Amino acid sequence: MKKSPHIPVLYREVIDAFDGIKEGSIVDCTMGYAGHTSMLLEANPNVSLIGIDQDSTAIAFSNQRLEPYAERAVIKQGRFSLVIKEIIKEHKKEKIKGILADIGVSSLQLDQSERGFSFESDVLDMRMDRSNPLSAAEVVNTYTQGELERILRECGELRNAKKIASVIVEKRPFLSAKALSDAVRPYAPRGKKIHPATLVMQAIRIEVNDELGELKRLLDAIEEACLSDAVIAIISFHSLEDRIVKQRFAAWSKNCICPPEAMRCTCGNNHALGKVISKKPIMAQADELKSNPRSRSAKLRLFKMNCHE
Repeated sequence: MKKSPHIPVLYREVIDAFDGIKEGSIVDCTMGYAGHTSMLLEANPNVSLIGIDQDSTAIAFSNQRLEPYAERAVIKQGRFSLVIKEIIKEHKKEKIKGILADIGVSSLQLDQSERGFSFESDVLDMRMDRSNPLSAAEVVNTYTQGELERILRECGELRNAKKIASVIVEKRPFLSAKALSDAVRPYAPRGKKIHPATLVMQAIRIEVNDELGELKRLLDAIEEACLSDAVIAIISFHSLEDRIVKQRFAAWSKNCICPPEAMRCTCGNNHALGKVISKKPIMAQADELKSNPRSRSAKLRLFKMNCHE
């Protein structure tokens, strides 16, 4: 079996999340280099797995990595918010017993300088799907100062978004991620164990790949499908994603959907789609944090659907 260049985060916790599944299919919405995918196939010999990814490089690698499981593994290319709808339509909903989404950039994408995700990269790209017409260079060099400020504030949660946006506009055009990170470094937050430009680069990457929109649309598709007896596992890497997942899972677990001002329940009090398995996010254990520092910001939330139409 071809060894994965990407270390999957929370690998034990993901295996445990789907441990009770004895048949049917698990959908890995963010297959990447098949780290989680191969582990789930090995741990669940009677389960098939459908992997989704938009990165052609990752798909080429995973096709080889998953050869030992060829009879139980299918790979589909595209944005997971769209492909998941196709999968649900193609398969009987009762057969889908698990959905996993690891919302983040893979280690290999971060480490490949030509992808433009790294602070030291000589290009400014950040596209997970290289066929995507919108790159980081276009965002940084063509967006108005107001648009840049919005992205930095909403996607990077930067308090001085206005100042950083003005610096970018003043010093552009930028041709590399390194030049951009160096330019914003003096104005970026300090004191954390991260590169000063991390939040700036994160905000631009989220805009390029519409990551928050993708996550919301994925959750919409799962909710609309009304899956029965399925485990939903979402791994996020920053507060914006985690907040979206936490709030959606909380909404799914509510029996009563009457407005807060209602004097009494008139909705029937039976609208819950299931229950939250993990009240608090599941974090990496000490040994994983030591061997894979990138797992320090990973948060896993679990929901067990029990939706009956």
